[in-house]
Amino acid sequence: QVQLVESGGGLVQAGGSLRLSCTASGRTFSNYHMGWFRQAPGKEREFVAAVSVNGGSTLYADSVKGRFTISRDNAKNTVYLQMNSLKPEDTAVYICAATTSRITTIRQRYDYWGQGTQVTVSS
Repeated sequence: QVQLVESGGGLVQAGGSLRLSCTASGRTFSNYHMGWFRQAPGKEREFVAAVSVNGGSTLYADSVKGRFTISRDNAKNTVYLQMNSLKPEDTAVYICAATTSRITTIRQRYDYWGQGTQVTVSS
């Protein structure tokens, strides 16, 4: 079992930046591929970004490519999501997830989920 806790969400104007953090405890963090998902009101949970266990591989949704960057610091048991050039359509609850299977965009393959942190982008 692994516990995931997100932080860094908040309210920002369009064009601004936020950095989200997700800190893991309870298991060996370096064994997990990590992902970020988001869920907006009335919509399904969607993939945002993922990073492999050693940080060597990353995946991004087309909607955030070039604006968001995922990274990890295994010494701190933490994965980050740097979000730049934010748009109102980025407004959602952002949720951290972990899997031992492989780096993937498929939410059904993630085993552990955080509580989420709200990101609101105003016009």
